[in-house]
Amino acid sequence: MKIEIISGSPRNGSVTHRAALYLKEWFSKNTSHTASIISLQEWQVPPIQSVWVSPDKAPENLRPLAERVFQADAFILVTPEYNGSYSPAMKNLLDHFPKQLHKPFGIITASPGAMGGMRASQQLLLLVPALFGITSPNMLIIPAIDKKFNEDGTLADESFLNAIHTFTTEFLWLAERLINNK
Repeated sequence: MKIEIISGSPRNGSVTHRAALYLKEWFSKNTSHTASIISLQEWQVPPIQSVWVSPDKAPENLRPLAERVFQADAFILVTPEYNGSYSPAMKNLLDHFPKQLHKPFGIITASPGAMGGMRASQQLLLLVPALFGITSPNMLIIPAIDKKFNEDGTLADESFLNAIHTFTTEFLWLAERLINNK
């Protein structure tokens, strides 16, 4: 299974990107699945003008990105909270593509604050069904992310392992069933 982890903050030094780095490494070490990161720090996606119905319909400089989105079997959305919602850059990216019919999605929100992006997670719960995706019911909400993960994506707070385990176990349970029943 090809999992694309979308790191939704375009900001340099994003603390939420740490969770994406950790998960990519976790999938590599603990599963046979391929996990990659689409970092919105690296892709300059223009404001939506039209839906890219295939990779060749994307602008030439964004075709490698489009190919990754079209080839993905599952997605994990990692976002900070922006004014009570998820990253506008992530919304813009997802709007460029057709509906993701029956594809599994995991939701991760993070913040240096105490709420961990909880309001953003609630907004993503509305977005994924609008994309025709299926959301894993176990989200990973990460308060004080700057204290849970180091800059290189390694875990700084071992007490957070249980939450990570629950998220990854439930996401994989859903994703493997959806992918294997197509």
